[in-house]
Amino acid sequence: MRLALLPFLLLAVVLIALSVGRYPLAPSDILGFLGACLGLVDLPPERFDLLRNLIVEIRLPRVLAAGLIGAALSASGASFQAVFRNPLVSPGILGVLGGAGFGAALGILLSGDFLTIQLSAFAMGLVAVGVGVIVANLFGAASMVTLVLGGMISGALFTSALSLVKYAADPYDQLPAIVYWMMGSLGAVDLKQLRGAAPPILAGVGALALAGRALDALSMGDDEARSLGVPVHLTRYGVIAAATLVSSLSVSLAGMIGWVGLVVPHVARLAIGPTNSRLLPASALLGATFLIAADCVARNITRAEIPIGVVTELLGIPAFILVLGRARRAWA
Repeated sequence: MRLALLPFLLLAVVLIALSVGRYPLAPSDILGFLGACLGLVDLPPERFDLLRNLIVEIRLPRVLAAGLIGAALSASGASFQAVFRNPLVSPGILGVLGGAGFGAALGILLSGDFLTIQLSAFAMGLVAVGVGVIVANLFGAASMVTLVLGGMISGALFTSALSLVKYAADPYDQLPAIVYWMMGSLGAVDLKQLRGAAPPILAGVGALALAGRALDALSMGDDEARSLGVPVHLTRYGVIAAATLVSSLSVSLAGMIGWVGLVVPHVARLAIGPTNSRLLPASALLGATFLIAADCVARNITRAEIPIGVVTELLGIPAFILVLGRARRAWA
């Protein structure tokens, strides 16, 4: 598959996502609404208002959020796999998911306001990674192994703290909200929140994509990378920082959405190849496409919306099994 085809695949899935729902629309309706917004087509005011409500107010925020979060999780997952040279690494490797989960649960326990939950999840995700890095540097300069171990310790610490918050939560009100948030949902995201989260997420994903050549050099070993003029430590920690930032932001927007950052980079590697300068943008585009499609399934397969984290796990596990053999040979 050519990298140039992926944006067209993403646009096709976006068009489908805007069309399907309890009130289905034809693609011609969406194109007609777009033409009316540009002043190229005349629509009756009632029809225009109906289409605006369905497309802009209800479906577009979810589609944009799914695209942003899918791109962020997939690009960060591919970046972590490249930095740690491990095909089983995902965005939660340094404890960011455990910290963000604890932060969101704490926000629900103390306030319940969605903005507070988002800010708390984002802040504690960064704190968790900081704890992991500090643990890795306790006994000298951090290596790849000590960074992973530090992330495991940090993740276990904040997962335990999350259990304490669940124990202290009201079992009739707060505890169900915490459990539902942990399963992931795009239902509460609106355009105002996206305007605040989109610039840093896009900047982080763009920075990761630009670091592809440096990661290609790092894959040959630190000494070889230095001989090519790559600042090894700056590149490694810069990629970790950018990947952590976009992961924390995505978790703060929609809760825990698993398997995207693990599976999609493997699919992109099989389709595009192992070169990180191409793999990272391909992972971002495929991740956005996959999560938009998963959201379509989550909100349409039954009368009641299924949490999107459940859908990504159900779709991700068989997909990972299908690509496991080829992915193993590619990494070998």
